[in-house]
Amino acid sequence: MKKLLLSLAALLVAGPLSAKDYRLGLITPPPHQWTLSAQAAADEIAARTGGRVHILVFPSGQLGNEARMLQQLQTGAIDFAMMTVGEFANRDPNYGIFQAPYIAADYDAAGKLLSGPTAQQLLEGMRAFGLKGLAWGMAGFRQIVTGPQVDTADQLRHMKIRTVPMQSSMAFWSDLGAAPTPMPLPALYDAFANGQIDGMQIDYEGTWNSGYHDHAGTIIASNHMLFPMAAVASGRKWQTISAADRAVVQEVFADQAAQLIASYQDIDAGYLARLETTGVPVLKVDRAWFGPAIDAWYGEWEQKAPLLKQLEAEAAQD
Repeated sequence: MKKLLLSLAALLVAGPLSAKDYRLGLITPPPHQWTLSAQAAADEIAARTGGRVHILVFPSGQLGNEARMLQQLQTGAIDFAMMTVGEFANRDPNYGIFQAPYIAADYDAAGKLLSGPTAQQLLEGMRAFGLKGLAWGMAGFRQIVTGPQVDTADQLRHMKIRTVPMQSSMAFWSDLGAAPTPMPLPALYDAFANGQIDGMQIDYEGTWNSGYHDHAGTIIASNHMLFPMAAVASGRKWQTISAADRAVVQEVFADQAAQLIASYQDIDAGYLARLETTGVPVLKVDRAWFGPAIDAWYGEWEQKAPLLKQLEAEAAQD
């Protein structure tokens, strides 16, 4: 009996023998909805697995930029991430198709595309990167914030516009005659404030929370692209988690991603309302405002990314 009590005491001190800390990286700051959703997922997973899968969330690029995080996921140095599609799209153009201009008419349409058959095909294709694709989310739609005041798309010509370093997104700006300028998110505020760049492709949430409107001449409410997020796991680490716990992780990330997508209509509306109180002109535009550049983009990327036509067919069903 004494030996049994000693063994039980040792277990209580050590905690669950199979418990493990896992790391999740993302580039968004703590107040961003991606970070909040990541923490909500981590909390639920820990509760439902009895602490066996305990995920620590590292926002603001603490584990490196997305290129570095992808490398660490592939080697198993980190375990999970919530990422933009930039690093995937630069390796396989098909991963850039969700950023096709005006592919989704509204938030409901965006949600359907991100849960549709093409999205699932791309999620399963994450195996080629050494990853387990868990779910697609989004950060609402892309807008444009410029330092100079802008009224026409022609005024964007030759402007340095910050965008993610993704070929499909950069091509959109090149087709408009602008100069797409990749830049790490933490460097963006100072670059915009001191005039290193003339504008940015961004969302309302980031514009408000990071204070980009402080130096803005115009906020162009364009909704011209949706901005997808991929929740992924390291393929190497995924296999070390029990089948039962993997099922929990998969389910929780899918649920959180669906809630994330559903939340952005209200999130965007709320931040737009705040931005409209700043005195910065808000110019609301549609596809026609951009002129022939969008058709030029489709002509190019339908050849580069074969799944784009498949996604267009899905969009046309709505």
